[in-house]
Amino acid sequence: MRYRLLGRTGLYVSELCLGTMTFGAQGFWKVIGGLGQDVATALVKQAFEAGVNFFDSANVYSLGESETLTGIALKTLGLPRDEIVVATKATGIMDEHAANGRGQSRYHLMNQVDASLKRLQLDHIDLYQLHGFDPLTPLEESLSTLNDLVRSGKVRYIGLCNMAAWQIMKGLAISDKHHWTRFESVQAYYTVAGRDLEREVLPLLADQQLGLMVWSPLAGGLLSGKFGPDGKGPEGARRSSFDFPVVDKARAFRCVDAMRPIARRHQVPVAAVALAWLLARPQVSTVIVGAKTPEQLADNLGASRIELSPEELGALDEAGALAPEYPGWMLAMQGQYRAKPPVKA
Repeated sequence: MRYRLLGRTGLYVSELCLGTMTFGAQGFWKVIGGLGQDVATALVKQAFEAGVNFFDSANVYSLGESETLTGIALKTLGLPRDEIVVATKATGIMDEHAANGRGQSRYHLMNQVDASLKRLQLDHIDLYQLHGFDPLTPLEESLSTLNDLVRSGKVRYIGLCNMAAWQIMKGLAISDKHHWTRFESVQAYYTVAGRDLEREVLPLLADQQLGLMVWSPLAGGLLSGKFGPDGKGPEGARRSSFDFPVVDKARAFRCVDAMRPIARRHQVPVAAVALAWLLARPQVSTVIVGAKTPEQLADNLGASRIELSPEELGALDEAGALAPEYPGWMLAMQGQYRAKPPVKA
């Protein structure tokens, strides 16, 4: 297992992170995972023994059950606290009947960080993330709260998920203006077949030195190579009953076709090639992998050992390439003006 710095921080995280969204069976989350304590503990143990030091959860996953199962697993296994990095999130609805049971207000975030700490059985959270954009709460309120949580010692670093480039930049500007703790990571959907992030967000991450945590790197299992163009896949597969995230399926199957011969050459599953492509992207700090079984987790962890050749990466880049879009194509043309130094005749 290799380790990478999270953005501009000095914090090393494993390039593969164990996502715990499959832990728990509350509400519709049962469709995604439904795992109980024994399996959750076994997966945490397997990941840690493979070198994974990064674990990602969220308060909304199974309405807190995922955090509870994760906390029990960490405690039962006795994992050294100074050798693991634990991340969680808040924003989603935790109580349908409570007016303030959601969002990014100071009220909600303060309540939720304490609830997460209790469920995880920890005295601090290493990375606390806003789980999306709250259109009703001013960013100043949310960021001042996160700054106070860092100063209090309950949180070490802060990050965000699923925001537009302008929202991320606005947050960074507010923190800079007030000398508050700033976002250090962005958790976002990114795959070889879903590369919208490359239009605006990836250039922003490079410019502002933010770390990228990739979620759903297999597009909800669609890039596992186990689905046909008709959408049919293995019995019990998540995509069969929960068609998410949104993806251009024609492009996805074009990418799968390009990955199959590469997988055969490396003698690995197609899914491992999809993960290896992400690990080769310069802005990626870590790729979040989830699993329902030890076999799935072992296949995903194997991606860390794959080195794709420039030719293989080029073939995958071509298969999943985005169509040119304004102002991207104009910026590319303008960039050519400075590609070569001027020459005086």
